[in-house]
Amino acid sequence: MTFAITQNCCTDAACVAVCPVNCIHPTPGERDFGTTETLYIDPGACIDCGACADACPVDAVHPVAELTPAQQPYAGINAAYFEGTGQPASEAGADHGPNFHAWGAPSFDRVLPADFAPLRVAIVGTGPAGMYAAEDLLLHTRSEVTLVDRLPAPGGLIRYGVAPDHPATKRIGETFARFHTHPRVRLHLGLDVGTHITADELAAHHDAVIYAVGAASDRRLGIPGEDLPGSIAATTFVAWYNAHPEVAPDAVDLSSDRVVVVGNGNVALDVARILVSDPDSLAGTAIAGHALEELRRSKVREVVLLGRRGPEHAACTGTELLALKNLPGVDLVVDDHDARIGTAIDAAGAAGAAHKAGLFQDVPREAVDWSAPPRAAGGRRRIVFRFHSEPLTLHGDGHLRAVRVTSGAGDARGAGEAGEQEIPAGLALRAIGYRGVPQAGLPFDEESGTVPHEGGRVTGRPGTYVVGWIKRGPSGGIGTNRRCAAETVGTLLADAVAGRLPAPTGGARAFRRLARRRR
Repeated sequence: MTFAITQNCCTDAACVAVCPVNCIHPTPGERDFGTTETLYIDPGACIDCGACADACPVDAVHPVAELTPAQQPYAGINAAYFEGTGQPASEAGADHGPNFHAWGAPSFDRVLPADFAPLRVAIVGTGPAGMYAAEDLLLHTRSEVTLVDRLPAPGGLIRYGVAPDHPATKRIGETFARFHTHPRVRLHLGLDVGTHITADELAAHHDAVIYAVGAASDRRLGIPGEDLPGSIAATTFVAWYNAHPEVAPDAVDLSSDRVVVVGNGNVALDVARILVSDPDSLAGTAIAGHALEELRRSKVREVVLLGRRGPEHAACTGTELLALKNLPGVDLVVDDHDARIGTAIDAAGAAGAAHKAGLFQDVPREAVDWSAPPRAAGGRRRIVFRFHSEPLTLHGDGHLRAVRVTSGAGDARGAGEAGEQEIPAGLALRAIGYRGVPQAGLPFDEESGTVPHEGGRVTGRPGTYVVGWIKRGPSGGIGTNRRCAAETVGTLLADAVAGRLPAPTGGARAFRRLARRRR
């Protein structure tokens, strides 16, 4: 019996470190690490020891023989990764067998804690990026760490961004939380850098400051009607159902029978799934009470996911799409308004390729009549994927009433002929990406929405560093931040050894007094 990695994989790579036969790929040292949707277990090399399952922080690793019917496809997904990659299915463990990982040439260039005096490092933000940086500093150096967060509870996107029906993913927050009470950690909540204290004041009391503030805003559509009541960012909706303190309980109105979501990435799938899920199935989760009550009153019967490109370019991961297909009481439909859609799906299915378009092979296709009310046969709800379509305008009399979208022509209208269609809807959510916002006292690149840096070192500010989405843009999952943090911490420690860190003028006690006064 072998193991398989399923939907919840956060690519943290904790499983890689404990595998005795090196059968989990890609590893942090391999080219594809950080770019694949999940990690994968080689079924030809797995020795069924279970070490990976014990180490997984999000409960994503399970014995193949114990997978539920909905999880069964993940066994094939794991095996398929090792087919056609130039790496035979058992190659990873064949050379080394039970001798564990291969040893490389010795290296003596690693910075050691003894190379510099203990540091005082402030980390702004307690999401995954900030906590991976804190973990690296606490476990490998004698640094004292000051954690600063503007919100009243730590966790960042783990607390306020992960959907409540993904409790296993939220569980990684427990791994980070153990550092909140570390003897060399001081945690300051409800303290906003730029409002309560300045970046210069924070820097003056620490040897170095790492900003892990993420991407707090969303990308705009830039079309007429975007600011109508009833048109909101998916980030607002996500924050609403996660009880974010800066989003009002009445920020979302679900009195419309149809919702249009612009985008088809994982966030778009999250909001669609929450909108059509049975509220009783969410009652035992961490969903906000006000959101659960609104969902119980909800009149939403249909959610439309707009994708500018075809199914072969769907922005969601295959694992999340696979999970969506098994949602109880919900039908999935592909709007067959463009001949290119069916062609792409059929081609992927016929080739047997491990491609997202192939996952739509068994999803019904129909030319949806948008002038008719949403169909709700037998009390079921449905999600409609509409590809090759983008919003042109949002319009209504004081409130959103419809979304006008582009429409590629289907077979009956002549393939390739462009047109327009109107989709009645009372709520529209834009889910086209997060975006970083300027940080007080730091340089900012408006085009990329990031802070300019070199290896994590902020341009023009000695002793100041960035990690996570504010460093690299909104890309990668939770585990991607581990490698990102390692690079930034490595740069910081190299600067410490080289004597490039500015000397602080204030101590830890003085900072605590300052924080208490200003907060």
